[in-house]
Amino acid sequence: MNSRERLIRCYHNQEVDRPAVYNRMGYPVNDPTYDKLKAYIEANTELKIHWNGEAFETPERTEYATEPYSEDFERVTAILYTPAGNLTSTKFKGLKGKPGVHETFLIKTREDVEKYLSLPVPEVNGDVSSFFAAKKEVGDRGIVDVYLGSNPGGFVAQLLGSENFAIMSLTDRDIIHALCERQMKIIMNDARYLLERNINGFFSTGGEEYIVPPLHGPKDFYDFNVKYDKPIIDLIHNAGGRFHIHCHGSIKKVLQGFIDMGVDVLHPFEAPPMGDVIASEAKSMVRGKICIEGNIQISHMYEHTPDQIREETKKLIRDAFDDHSGLIVCPTASAYIYGKGMDCFEQYRAMIETVLDYIG
Repeated sequence: MNSRERLIRCYHNQEVDRPAVYNRMGYPVNDPTYDKLKAYIEANTELKIHWNGEAFETPERTEYATEPYSEDFERVTAILYTPAGNLTSTKFKGLKGKPGVHETFLIKTREDVEKYLSLPVPEVNGDVSSFFAAKKEVGDRGIVDVYLGSNPGGFVAQLLGSENFAIMSLTDRDIIHALCERQMKIIMNDARYLLERNINGFFSTGGEEYIVPPLHGPKDFYDFNVKYDKPIIDLIHNAGGRFHIHCHGSIKKVLQGFIDMGVDVLHPFEAPPMGDVIASEAKSMVRGKICIEGNIQISHMYEHTPDQIREETKKLIRDAFDDHSGLIVCPTASAYIYGKGMDCFEQYRAMIETVLDYIG
């Protein structure tokens, strides 16, 4: 069974010869210490080429201004022009491999929502030939994942910021729904455009993690995630495609929601303390319905020994692969510590070799 066949069967929750093994590829920028790890992963794991499916929207008119802030960060101000008035946000951009940090968000008040909703729904157009080139490039080594961006709820949470989203979900719930409805329409327009051009197979979103416990309970998860994700996933399923969601956090209380919306593969199923569900619990809840992609905690790749990672991987396989289906072994996130590529190389190799050596 080649890597492409194995991933396809995982996405369909069908039996496979061994678990798939995959690694997210968001390495620190301009960090050559990860070059050896990148090459090893490229040669020894199932691959997913990520292809931007939201790149064909007519862009909104936005201007950016940058100013110095500190030795580690610069401040970036974004101005979004709408028919009803301008909206602004600010964030700190890391200068030394550090992640960016939001300072203020585009939407702060109900009046800001009305400005944002005055924007026309973007048109969708453009050349999609790069998808077919990517599919040819990966060949039997894997699949092309069509990323549709943040899901509607997560997109809106990022417009408002998590705190303001939580507050307005109590005080102005109607406008949260209006924003989610608009973004769902945009994503479905993107998906239809791609499907009409024979781009099909594997689609994904992220962003659901903004509306999970403990900040939001199951009701909000159903109201703002399930309600607006399910029509998108149904559209993909009706065309014969499969759907992947990336969602950190404490998801045990909302796992049924992921089942109800129809997700096929869910990443990363985090155990305590980062999440609240261990692999054996997750498997009992999603068996035959959702493929588990996870769940070796990314910090362990830097803090644990290769032997510890080997044992963690063996336990994950015992707990989540007893039926020989529904498991893609994967760290919970991309490698992330700048300058530490060689510090985690042997740990990654231990995880990958354990999967490759599996005999069922």
